[in-house]
Amino acid sequence: MALRHAVLAALLDGEYSGYQLAKIFDIAVSNFWHAVPQQLYTELTRLEKEGLIAGRQVIQHDRPNKRVFTVTPAGLEELERFATLPAKPGIIREDLLVMLQVVEHVPAEDVIAQLEERAQAAKAKVEHFEHTLKRLRGDLDEETFLRYGSPIGPYLTCLRGRRFEYENYDCYTRTAQVLRERAALQAEDQESA
Repeated sequence: MALRHAVLAALLDGEYSGYQLAKIFDIAVSNFWHAVPQQLYTELTRLEKEGLIAGRQVIQHDRPNKRVFTVTPAGLEELERFATLPAKPGIIREDLLVMLQVVEHVPAEDVIAQLEERAQAAKAKVEHFEHTLKRLRGDLDEETFLRYGSPIGPYLTCLRGRRFEYENYDCYTRTAQVLRERAALQAEDQESA
């Protein structure tokens, strides 16, 4: 998937400025696609030149004017084309896992501290996803929403995000625990030697 498709997908829900799009990416899209605001602004310019989105100027009296964007019929066709392509498998590329790989050759306390920090960040994201899922489904229980609710796409991506972050929380917490237990055993062995 290219950034263009993530931007087009985010714009399907309405007419947004670059600033609003950055907020959407930060909150709702970050669980499956990361982009910094400058990348988004560049992509908006490119998509507009290609006719996949249309922009218009909004005059604001108490703030600077802003430009808002919507998906064009050509943009919808591009998303339809994209949906027919084979999806590339996800990859993991994470600094913390490299640190974990070398934990026997570096101070384990530093790696443990980062694991615990990451676990807390993942826990906060799980809570954020829980709140978002509850807001999306309103008064419906999850099974009813999954059968009849709308919008289903954002709900399903939030479910995946929650599961991913819960797995991160579980992994980081357990890994930090294993490293702490190993350090305690090594300390005991050194004392008895």
